[in-house]
Amino acid sequence: MKTRALRNAISIALFATLHGHAATLPNPEPLPGSPDADVQQDGTQHEDAAGQGAAAAGTPPVQNAAATELETVTVTGTRLRGGITPSPVIAIGSERIRQEGFSTLGEVVRSLPQNFNGGQNPGVVSATGSGNMYNQNAGGGSSLNLRGIGPDATLTLLNGRRLAYGGLMQAVDISAIPVAAVERVDIVADGASAIYGSDAVAGVGNVILKRDMEGAVLSARYGRAGGGGLDTREYDATAGTTWKDGGLIATFRDTRVDPIDAGERPYTQHMARPFVLYPGGSTRSGLVSAYQWLGERTELRLDALRTERDQVYYQIGRGLHYDQRSDSTAWFLAPSLEVGLAHGWTLQAGAVRARDENIGRAWRVVDAGGDPRQVSGVCRCNESRSYEIGAEGPLLALDAGEVRLAVGAGYRSNELLNRNLLSNAQARSQDSSRFAYAEANVPLLGAGTVAPARRLELTAAARMEDYDSFGRVTTPKLGLLYAPGRDVTLKASWGRSFKAPTLNERYGSLVAYLVPPAMIGGTGYGAGDAVLLSWGSNPRLGPERATTRTVSLAFHPDRVPGLQADLTWFDIDYRERVVQPFAAFGQVLSDPAVAEFLEFSPTLEQQAALLATYSSGFYNWTGKPYDPANVVVIGRGEYVNARRQRIKGLDLSGAYGRVLGSGHLDLRGSASWLDSTQQNTPGQAPFDLAGTIFYPARLRGRLGLVWNDGGFTASSFANYTGGATYPALRQDLASFTTFDLAVQYSTARRNNTRAGFEVALSVQNLLDRAPPLYRPAAATDVPYDSTNASAIGRYASLTVSRRW
Repeated sequence: MKTRALRNAISIALFATLHGHAATLPNPEPLPGSPDADVQQDGTQHEDAAGQGAAAAGTPPVQNAAATELETVTVTGTRLRGGITPSPVIAIGSERIRQEGFSTLGEVVRSLPQNFNGGQNPGVVSATGSGNMYNQNAGGGSSLNLRGIGPDATLTLLNGRRLAYGGLMQAVDISAIPVAAVERVDIVADGASAIYGSDAVAGVGNVILKRDMEGAVLSARYGRAGGGGLDTREYDATAGTTWKDGGLIATFRDTRVDPIDAGERPYTQHMARPFVLYPGGSTRSGLVSAYQWLGERTELRLDALRTERDQVYYQIGRGLHYDQRSDSTAWFLAPSLEVGLAHGWTLQAGAVRARDENIGRAWRVVDAGGDPRQVSGVCRCNESRSYEIGAEGPLLALDAGEVRLAVGAGYRSNELLNRNLLSNAQARSQDSSRFAYAEANVPLLGAGTVAPARRLELTAAARMEDYDSFGRVTTPKLGLLYAPGRDVTLKASWGRSFKAPTLNERYGSLVAYLVPPAMIGGTGYGAGDAVLLSWGSNPRLGPERATTRTVSLAFHPDRVPGLQADLTWFDIDYRERVVQPFAAFGQVLSDPAVAEFLEFSPTLEQQAALLATYSSGFYNWTGKPYDPANVVVIGRGEYVNARRQRIKGLDLSGAYGRVLGSGHLDLRGSASWLDSTQQNTPGQAPFDLAGTIFYPARLRGRLGLVWNDGGFTASSFANYTGGATYPALRQDLASFTTFDLAVQYSTARRNNTRAGFEVALSVQNLLDRAPPLYRPAAATDVPYDSTNASAIGRYASLTVSRRW
């Protein structure tokens, strides 16, 4: 039955391709006064007022190119060529990245108010006692985490193709992509499962690589935190070339970072040594992207990426510490073929194979002396494959423009291998799905119609995925674009999204702990009492589902060139979200939100049933032998499909640029207000996530100025993160405001040539603001919220580049 569905979907796609016979018309005329596909003064490509955020990447450089209609276009959020997306899109071009002094894509996404810096990020310190175990620096990379829903709920793409997930957190390390090869980053802050499938609940991040580059760049960067630590040495080499009918770009980056120790910051001097606030390590990353035209209508493309990352960090206990090392290797290989057909249709076929292998090891070191003893070693190896074929083209011609259709089908599989390096035991899990999709754009009013509205377009998309594990899921999406005049554009969308539970959540590991009640927030218990906890995977998990809504209003007055402002309202109703009820280990017995997962005065049979299910170990932390008679509580901490999360809020962004004398001044700003709650069981009242410690702040913002004059560029930005509350101990944390400064001088830009030198100075947290402090529940936790503030302090870096 599944094979028949896939075969039928491919037949539909091919039929639409071969029989599309509508007349080929030019794209609808852009709105006068709106920056449709224009390159702005700063050189970046912004989303236009009608939602089109991408421009053509180029046509084949052959003599008969004028007769060729095939044109490579990347528009994130839609599969339609030159189409629109009804969702809000944040487009960050390479020139803006340079101007604001960012050296990695991790820094870029952490600067966005719509993104939460918790989850998987190198500055995150795991908080086992005080809160939210989802904030884990498992592999040292940086991940997108839109709206703070989780790195597993934001899909990350490279040139529109999926990268491999990390095995533990299902997070994609976006910082592994060398920034020197990046043309722009598109962020769709809206559910997009109807377009891209599973995981695109909070949105999509798509990294678009440079296509045509001539020459080479060598650069070296050195940076250091003012308070000590984080010595950074980075070396980059990038080269590109084009020929008559193709092109290639290749880049390599080597980065080495020293850690920040707890002893290097005054507010962590009290912590036992050694303890790392920011891990040290090294990263080596290489990327190749090439295209070749095969005749006038066929293009072959290949994107390849490989990254090796290692990091070392320490955690402390009672009279001992753990030396921990993480080694990660990830690679990505994506060939694709695009063929121009008759009547303006194109056929695309592509495949992706990607792998992310993380090896984690830990050694137990007794502070009193003795040889270190390795206590853990695990390999989490995640591999994915996908194959896809699709077609896109005009279906019929209306007065307002073309009705365009995109259809396609494919297959995708994920495989996770968990291997214990000490016992050599291993567990392999796999899930696969077949999918088919369709998307259409219908222009009802446009430049060629007589109507009071200048533009009205409807969009519709739907995707069906058939999983081996939990069956068939269909996700629709509807959108509208309305422009009543030259100055305002309204966009609205409604859709359903879903996410398959990760393989680690279903089949990773299930452990049991025996702990004293005081360790997990219990008071009033006897000295001999104990709590039995289960923790880990759950093979009975089902898919997560969400309904998303957005309304965006763009203001781009024709009489004030260079001014644009956008206001977006969003609402995500996220159901059956997979969570571990005990997000804060130190609050299991004190947090009323998890009361329904506790069983008091458990029987011998209940304890035996729990101990019979754990697969990865039993850990006794009481210091006494296990005695069922002493167990007063059982805690069920394995993953469950929680009842509901509700995430809603407002995004505001704006930009204004004008020429001043011989230079150009740009004002840029954005802010996001967030309200998110969670409800674990039907009988439980919703409780706040936003504005709570270790979860996203209710308000984040970034505002600054950029000045360009010939080869000189200077920028300064203020970053604001709102305060938080710590409900368990009724504490409040202050807000966190920092200032960044970047200055660059380029002889190539001054002389308008390809060759030359460039020197860049970047200072983050210029005033050396320390993070707001709180009193943690556990003595081994740092006294600040590492997801909303940083221990780095002032950080200055100098980069020197030579271009040929």
